[in-house]
Amino acid sequence: MTPKKANSLILMGKEIAPGSSMELNFSFANLHTNTPVDVPIIVERSKYEGPTVLFTAGIHGDEVNGIEIVRQMVSKGINKPKAGTIICIPIVNIFGFLQKVREFPDGRDLNRSFPGSKTGSLAAQVAYKLMNEIVPYVDYCIDFHTGGSSRFNVPHIRIEKEQKELSDLAEQFNAPFILHSKNLNKSFRSACQKKGIPLLLFEGGKSNSINAIVSNTGVNGSKRVLHHLGMLRSNFKVSSPKKASVVITQSKWVRANASGMFKSDTKVGSYVGKGEVIGHITDPYGKIHHWIKSPQEGYIINANEAPLVYQGDALFHISTEVQ
Repeated sequence: MTPKKANSLILMGKEIAPGSSMELNFSFANLHTNTPVDVPIIVERSKYEGPTVLFTAGIHGDEVNGIEIVRQMVSKGINKPKAGTIICIPIVNIFGFLQKVREFPDGRDLNRSFPGSKTGSLAAQVAYKLMNEIVPYVDYCIDFHTGGSSRFNVPHIRIEKEQKELSDLAEQFNAPFILHSKNLNKSFRSACQKKGIPLLLFEGGKSNSINAIVSNTGVNGSKRVLHHLGMLRSNFKVSSPKKASVVITQSKWVRANASGMFKSDTKVGSYVGKGEVIGHITDPYGKIHHWIKSPQEGYIINANEAPLVYQGDALFHISTEVQ
């Protein structure tokens, strides 16, 4: 069957012809010095009709591992589709990225500012622009995030349960884990769901850090999804899944039972038994020693890598129920 020729796409007032490339500027405000800051949107189109997929990263400015994943996709040409259109926004929160912080200059979390406001805070204006000038033209979205505050996430996809289309896409992505989690109010994921746009949220690594295993997982998973959608060019290989993703339906945080110097005895992704020692908390003077034991058996999906903790700090995120 002969592929159907695509039509022109109008995005942010620019006409993008089938088979062409264009870099748009999502810039929304200048620096204090009135210096403009470019926020590139990289658009690649096939000559042939197909889905439009949006890849976003850097909604939190310090989550550079997600930025690295989208960067690799662009630099390797994975974003040049066999059919359809691929839109990449490697850094959404450019101000946070420049300062190596999570939030916008106004202190707001962009991922708690959707669907935004045309005349609200800076974060709200960016959310509004993204939801009204980009999202209405896409069919699927993959949004890349990392753990924060020295907490390392095992590579995984987050979706709401009982969402068949998202479950199918998550299985195609084939991260080590799929975590069922509710959409947070005013998040990008929640806003896309309300518009009927399926969004996979990828989590992996920690803030202000790049991890090669996490990056490779994100790139390879994205290729699998594009291949599933008939968009990946034939010169890219798609690795076959070694095993199906572990689906986690319930999970629980283990918190510090004392303040002090913290050392983990386990790795993210590992399976631990109930009562197993998974970490230690000591004081600087050699007078106390607290053992951290797992309250249940399960997979470690997040581990705190901070050397100093306070009582009540989240240390480990452990699965309690899996499919």
